[in-house]
Amino acid sequence: MSRKLFGTDGIRGKANIAPITAEIALQVAMATALLLRRGEHRNRVVIGKDTRLSGYMLESALMSGFLSMGMDITLVGPMPTPAVAMLTRSLRADLGVMISASHNAYQDNGIKLFGADGYKLSDDVETQIEQLMQRPMTDKLAPSAELGRATRLEDEQGRYIEYVKNSFPRGLRLDGLKIVVDCAHGAAYKVGPRVFYELGAEVVAIGVQPDGTNINKECGATAPALMQETVLKHGADIGIALDGDADRLILCDEKGQIVDGDQIMALIATSWARSGQLKGGGVVSTVMSNLGFERYLKGLKLELRRMPVGDRYVVDHMRANNFNIGGEQSGHVILGDYSTTGDGLIAALQVLAVIRQSDRPASDICKVFQPVPQLLKNVRHQPSFSLDSEAMQAALRQAELKMGAQGRILVRKSGTEPLIRVMAEGDDAMLVKAVVQELCDFVELQDKEPAKTIRA
Repeated sequence: MSRKLFGTDGIRGKANIAPITAEIALQVAMATALLLRRGEHRNRVVIGKDTRLSGYMLESALMSGFLSMGMDITLVGPMPTPAVAMLTRSLRADLGVMISASHNAYQDNGIKLFGADGYKLSDDVETQIEQLMQRPMTDKLAPSAELGRATRLEDEQGRYIEYVKNSFPRGLRLDGLKIVVDCAHGAAYKVGPRVFYELGAEVVAIGVQPDGTNINKECGATAPALMQETVLKHGADIGIALDGDADRLILCDEKGQIVDGDQIMALIATSWARSGQLKGGGVVSTVMSNLGFERYLKGLKLELRRMPVGDRYVVDHMRANNFNIGGEQSGHVILGDYSTTGDGLIAALQVLAVIRQSDRPASDICKVFQPVPQLLKNVRHQPSFSLDSEAMQAALRQAELKMGAQGRILVRKSGTEPLIRVMAEGDDAMLVKAVVQELCDFVELQDKEPAKTIRA
């Protein structure tokens, strides 16, 4: 059975429109509780959220579902996704839930589920949850005397801040550094600036006034221009832009030059390889990582392993093959020695550690490799559009012939939005641009016509 609700990063969509409704959230909670309740002890779920207006609605619905199934709830309020994963393990809970649509606008929201080990639930478990949701669950409700209880954790921010700070090399400080931290009016708006301040930095905090509707709006990791401008205005040493749930980051150096996830992973991998901390003989990333990154690692006799888009697939491969650095070009950076999921604050501290230890500016440190020209464009599509149509496959073959052996083409459906993502990269920038535009034009044309699917 294929999954209908769950995508590459939980359930996501427009708030108050299926599947992000109170009714479906209630059903998700009941089915998840039914599947993951363990033993005779009081089963517990940790629930966190970002700062979206719709978070109140989904939080209440999820609470009702879990409580009705006899699970106790610990509420942590607005906290980063990696904090929810960490607290799930720390509190020995049976489940963690993050209410967030990550980098999306406030109109969207989502539900991410973590197991007792702090890792996102597998595709198989999510499929089982969907199957349970198709059946009546009223006969599985807890007896009146066994309904769950809900409490709020009092020291959740302090716990997470100390956890993040403990990933920074012992004895090292950030005194003398001026850091711009853009929290995207999201989940890290309180904890993000405090982490760097408590390690000694002078912090210029922006994106720290959430109002329920301004999360990711012209700020944060997906709109880093504000961070760049603020770095230049204040003469800061580095800029750190998080997304709405702080599981990804984008940096800029003191000159305002962007440092993406590939460069961040390359920098940390180089540092850890020299110190003997790197495991697995390389880095796990996705099909979106730049060809220049792969060539750079090869020059160090390290490997880049590419997974499908989605940090869960990166994490699964890391765990199965003993890698401790993985992530995505978009800024998800998973450092397995410290976290079970992407953590923008921990990744930023690893970069700052290299800068502090080298005593060189970020512009000298953070441009690790020369990326090849790469272009990504998004095209909206109708539900009926198929990448497997004969015409689409023929267009892809033609594009690949044009690119030849010195480049790559990737066309895929987004797992979180109704978009076709068209990416090409290669040494010839003009050719890359032309191929991407041709494919985008072709997608738009085909989307207006009925598709013929290739038969297996």
